[in-house]
Formats: sequence, C-alpha cells, structure tokens
Amino acid sequence: MPFANFKVPAGSLDEKQKELIVTRTTELYTEIYGERARAATMVLVEEVADGGWGIGGGVLTLAMLQESSED
Repeated sequence: MPFANFKVPAGSLDEKQKELIVTRTTELYTEIYGERARAATMVLVEEVADGGWGIGGGVLTLAMLQESSED
C-alpha cells in the first residue's frame, strides 16, 4: 500500500490545500504504480503545533514562515 505522510505547521494550510495534497499525491502514486494503487493509497496530512518545528538548529514558527513568504 503506498503511503505518504506530510507534516505541516498547524494553521499553514486550509482544507482545500490539504485536499490538494491528498489528491495530487494519490495521482502521483497512481502514475507510478498504476490504477490499482489508487484505492490503496493512504495520504496523511499532520499538523504540527507551532514551535514544534526546527531547522538548522533553531525553532521555526508559523510567523517566521509567513514572514518569509511575504518577501
């Protein structure tokens, strides 16, 4: 069974964006494994609490992500 697990900062995606991740990921697995994979593909979008991320040894917050997307 194909499985994909996306961890995203809580509040960074709306429901439509999460649905898009699920749909596109399922389509990708179907392209790779064939139509038989569609019904068995599991996609999990997990929201991680703000401050629960780290990169380069520092804590990454939603405010920091939003700030960098405005640049």
